[in-house]
Amino acid sequence: MNINLDPSRDDLPLMANTSHILVKHYVLDLDVNFESQIIEGTIVLFFDSGNKFRKKSSSTEETCRPESNEACKFRMLEPCHISVTNTRTFSSKMGYNDFAICGKGEKDTSGKDGNHDNWKLASEISSSKYCCDTGNHGSEDFLLVLDCCDLSVLKVEEVDVAAVPGIEKFTRSPKLTVVSELRNQIVRELVTLPADRWREQLDCYARCSQAPGCGELLFDTDTWSLQIRKTGAQTAPDFPHAIRILYRTKPQGRSVTWTSDQSGRPCVYTMGSPINNRALFPCQEPPVAMSTWQATVRAAASFVVLMSGENSAKPTQLQEGYSSWHYYVTMPMPASTLTIAVGSWTEMKPETYSSNDLAAERRSFSPSEADFRCVGVCGHVEYPCRFQNASAATQEIIPHRVFAPVCLKHTCQETLLRLIPPCLSAAHSVLGTHPFSRLDVLIVPANFPSLGMASPHIVFLSQSTLTGRSHLCGTRLCHEIAHSWFGLAIGARDWTEEWLSEGFATHLEDVFWAKAQQLAPSEAQEQQELRAVLRWRRLQDEVRNSPEEMQVLRPNKEKTGHVSDSGSSLIKHGLNPEKVFMQVHYLKGYFLLRFLARKLGDDTYFSFLRKFVHTFHGQLILSQDFLQMLLENIPEEKRLELSVESIFRDWLESSGIPQPLQTERQAGAECVLVRQVGVEVSASGVVPAVPSLLGQWVPRLIPSAEPRAPCERQRVPAVGREMESNEPETSKTETKGERSVGKASSRPAGLASGASLGAEDPEPQNSAEP
Repeated sequence: MNINLDPSRDDLPLMANTSHILVKHYVLDLDVNFESQIIEGTIVLFFDSGNKFRKKSSSTEETCRPESNEACKFRMLEPCHISVTNTRTFSSKMGYNDFAICGKGEKDTSGKDGNHDNWKLASEISSSKYCCDTGNHGSEDFLLVLDCCDLSVLKVEEVDVAAVPGIEKFTRSPKLTVVSELRNQIVRELVTLPADRWREQLDCYARCSQAPGCGELLFDTDTWSLQIRKTGAQTAPDFPHAIRILYRTKPQGRSVTWTSDQSGRPCVYTMGSPINNRALFPCQEPPVAMSTWQATVRAAASFVVLMSGENSAKPTQLQEGYSSWHYYVTMPMPASTLTIAVGSWTEMKPETYSSNDLAAERRSFSPSEADFRCVGVCGHVEYPCRFQNASAATQEIIPHRVFAPVCLKHTCQETLLRLIPPCLSAAHSVLGTHPFSRLDVLIVPANFPSLGMASPHIVFLSQSTLTGRSHLCGTRLCHEIAHSWFGLAIGARDWTEEWLSEGFATHLEDVFWAKAQQLAPSEAQEQQELRAVLRWRRLQDEVRNSPEEMQVLRPNKEKTGHVSDSGSSLIKHGLNPEKVFMQVHYLKGYFLLRFLARKLGDDTYFSFLRKFVHTFHGQLILSQDFLQMLLENIPEEKRLELSVESIFRDWLESSGIPQPLQTERQAGAECVLVRQVGVEVSASGVVPAVPSLLGQWVPRLIPSAEPRAPCERQRVPAVGREMESNEPETSKTETKGERSVGKASSRPAGLASGASLGAEDPEPQNSAEP
């Protein structure tokens, strides 16, 4: 694979060799330093190789036979002293934080801030190093490849998990005499513990992550990856199954944004797009690498740390004015879905509690581990799943919190706080069990590049959503809540199929919002028809002003979901800057789902959708998984001439306006409201702000051209991660050659990107916790 890609026009590489070995759990131990704008610390990765290893094909592009062992030179490790920017924030248990690892005989490439320049190193490394065997055969060492960029990796070592007191209970074969085999067996047993032992599993992960190192590993970096090997470990099962990486981010790293909030105080948050989390920590980015994680994050005591986690974390006070926050996740998800935000946020609470609020509090509960046993049958890997919890199934409103700068307190109380319960309840009435046990909502800084971004257990919202009437806030909130099911609990196996996340969220936001408003059926239909007209006009503009090859929802066609022998792949158009401004996957996906719902009837369609969610939650899908199950579960007479092949041809694999949609829009009779709005818009050329039929409806449907309040910001899409920008249907109509800066985006089409919660009593993310 050519790693020297042009970020201005090329595809996004996913380099991790996931076909040979998978990360099952991450333990992060990090310090956030606002003075140097660096996040530094360690990450411990726990692997499972299973029996996936196999000989590589001779056609594999990423690897080649070495002409000699010299072609696989890695840096030999020896410590060299570097300047530490802020030792106060370092964990006391880290004994090697003062050292960087340099190649033997090499000059230290760290800059004044102690960071190694991966970009410079990449230019000095010959492509011949890719001749190292990333498969599992021959006499060469196994090469672990992780997705990584914009990071300074200082040290990589094997973790001696066998040294942890009491860990011997995980040794199935006491006769093992080779210590490395013993360590790997312990990790294999640990990662496969049953779901009802999730607390014990998390505790063991934490204790193992603090075990001493037992040998440094050879490593090297290039623009897009970190490669690690152990001398003599020739296969993935032989490679250490627990490794520790000492690293630090860079201020310019593209996974995080250092900025100021609306009150001028410093903060940092993860960006997600377009490279996801590889500049936050070394990881396996491909969505198939579904893992759990836990994290300890330290920052100055004045800051609040929010993160994808099932527990509503509370700070633990440390010495010298620092606090520690701990989060965890027990539902396996792609690493791209992890989100973190650190700032001087204030939790917003309603001034008074209504009877509904108190009822919701009473419905919050902390189920025991036994609640997760065999209540239902799920198709995913084992974890403490809320869909197996009978109590969680009836929980309409999950526990939720709202955080924002204190200057937005009144606005949040007036708008956002009162909208969350009805939106959550509406979503539950349509799709059933909430996949996640709690929700944090953060109003992000004003430079956030879209209207919102959804991650497990946490949603970022732009302050733009708080301006004007409640419609923009309500619809955006419904859109992000919809991603809990589509984009996170159910993710796309191939991130080019973003419509599986964004199309569903766009279609469901209308349905959720109508129910949240308690509209009469006729009123809800009129509102949805008008929004469809606005989206139709937006889609026409999009098609006229975008490259044809980027209008296709399934660009890889029959190769969708395919990866190389090693597991690496390319995300088509993933780094193309034009993609940031495009909404085709939102709009065409929305119209396809609307087309199917109208063909089948709402009752049939939404009944099927609940069944689909119950069948595929916790898993990754391709378009055909949804379409095949849909057609198999509807009566023959309602299928009409629909087939997977015809939908692929007409909707997913062609550019431009889908022919069925073109026919429908030309022949369809618009409702009275749409016709009257059309007359007013045509007569005036703009949306009038006068009290008329239009004045009654449009302000509820179309926010004024995204007014910027004193403290506000927006956000853009990410491959494999759920983010949103401007609502597609609310964008101004573009003239030829112009483009709206708004765009909605989503988390990894994987499980995207993947959850953030918090709570003092640790409950699995899938539990309904208070």
